[in-house]
Amino acid sequence: MPPVSHGTSERRPGDADHWLLHFAPHLAHAYTEVWPALTTADGLRGWLASAEVLERHLGGEVRLRWLNGPGTTATGHVTAWDVERVVEYTLSEHGRIRFHLEPLGTDSTLIRFTNERRGTEADRLDCLAGWHEHFLLLEDHLAGAPADWPSRTANRWSALRDSYAAQLHRASR
Repeated sequence: MPPVSHGTSERRPGDADHWLLHFAPHLAHAYTEVWPALTTADGLRGWLASAEVLERHLGGEVRLRWLNGPGTTATGHVTAWDVERVVEYTLSEHGRIRFHLEPLGTDSTLIRFTNERRGTEADRLDCLAGWHEHFLLLEDHLAGAPADWPSRTANRWSALRDSYAAQLHRASR
C-alpha cells in the first residue's frame, strides 16, 4: 500500500457546497515522530505552512500562512487536542482540519484525516489534490527532507488534480 492513497470526499447531506474530505496516510514513522510534525511550528513548516501563531492547547489561537502559492493566511483556533492522538484546527480559509493518529506497532502510524469545508466542485478537486500533495510532503519531511518552498512548482499538484478529476468522472458514469 502506498503511504498516501487517494483521498475521498462526500457532500454533507442537504448542502451542496459543504464537503468532508478524508485521507488515511499510513506513515512508516512512530506516532511520537508524527505528532510534532502536526503540532509544532517547526514541524508544520516542513510540510504544510508557517505557523505564525500556534497556541498548543484546546482553544488556542492559530495563524497559518501557506507557503505553496500566494501565501494564503488562515486564522482560527485549536478545536480538539488530545496529546499524541488528536489535533484539530478550525481555520477561516480551510474549515475544520482534524488529524487522528493511530499507532500501528512501534514504528508506523495511520493518520485518519478529515477536512470539513465549504466550496464548489472545483474547490473540492483543488483541496483533494492539495491535501494529497501535503501528505506526500509530510512523508518527505519525516524522512528528513522538509519542503523546499522556494523551488516548489505546481506540477505535482496539477497532476494530482487531474487524477482526482478523472477518478470522479469515472465514478459519475
